[in-house]
Amino acid sequence: MAKDLTVSRLDRQNILNNDMAIKEIKEKSGLEGVIWEDKIYVTREMTADFFEVDVRTISRYLEQNNEELTENGYEVLKGKRLKSFMEAVKNSGKDINVPTKTTVLGVFDFRSFLNLAMLMSESEKARALRQMMLDIVIDLINRKTGGGTKYINQRDKDFLFSSLQEDNYRRQFTDALKECVVEDRFKYAHFTDLIYVSIFREKAKEYKKILDLKAGDKVRDTFYSEILDIIAAYESGLADGIRQEYLQKGRLLSIKEVEILFESFENMALWKPLIQRGRVKMASRDMALRDAFHYQLAEYIQPLDKEEYQKFLGATGDELERLMQENSEVLKRLKERE
Repeated sequence: MAKDLTVSRLDRQNILNNDMAIKEIKEKSGLEGVIWEDKIYVTREMTADFFEVDVRTISRYLEQNNEELTENGYEVLKGKRLKSFMEAVKNSGKDINVPTKTTVLGVFDFRSFLNLAMLMSESEKARALRQMMLDIVIDLINRKTGGGTKYINQRDKDFLFSSLQEDNYRRQFTDALKECVVEDRFKYAHFTDLIYVSIFREKAKEYKKILDLKAGDKVRDTFYSEILDIIAAYESGLADGIRQEYLQKGRLLSIKEVEILFESFENMALWKPLIQRGRVKMASRDMALRDAFHYQLAEYIQPLDKEEYQKFLGATGDELERLMQENSEVLKRLKERE
């Protein structure tokens, strides 16, 4: 999916929250600034020189996007902080052309500098920097996932437990459908789709299309742990409800009767906060990590925070992925035994 960073604040923030990508971008950007408080800073004038634009252009973007740029590190220095910064400038030996009697000074740290580059349409250097950012982010994810993001969900330490747990509750649910509901060869797929639509508004077929899964790919192997937990809760509760209804009526239930039971079950108030959280996690992660857009969940998409990037792209995920690959046969037998 082509990304236009000049118009999408979501895409801008997803890059700025990815500390691993920011580190690589900094190494390749060629930006020279003043080191202060263990970070690199540049003034408006230095920024204008880098992007080869008039300083008034920088001021205009600051005026139009002050909230966003400030949230990402732009700061107006004064008092003791300005004095401290000017001492760092003096020690650096750089000439930043700041009048001696200046009482306020706007400075960009590296994140807010990149933020500005993502907004600026006039500068060819800003456009080149934007492209470099996108290339680095894509390359980073490909390196971490071996070139494919299909199973990036499994780099979460909670995935294995959630997957094994959900397998167990899945069997309870399918057993209840088999033993307590009239014979219908479509009932398993039908009620599975009802669960999926209730939780994340997509049938299995629609979900597979969005993630470009192949015919042999198992949908549940691509779910995040939070989604697996909600599905497991649905399956456990529905299995119990189906069996109770079956015992009460003393006969097999019709498809329609189970649909009515399901409608009552999914409308229980306790699901609202869990499903809200699950939709945000799925939609936001898939947009940032898989470049997959869930149209039905567009309103839930948010920028990933730094901890999320560490969870799926950091060293812990690397080690977990290695262990799962080394023990794949053991894990397969464990799932079959559960």
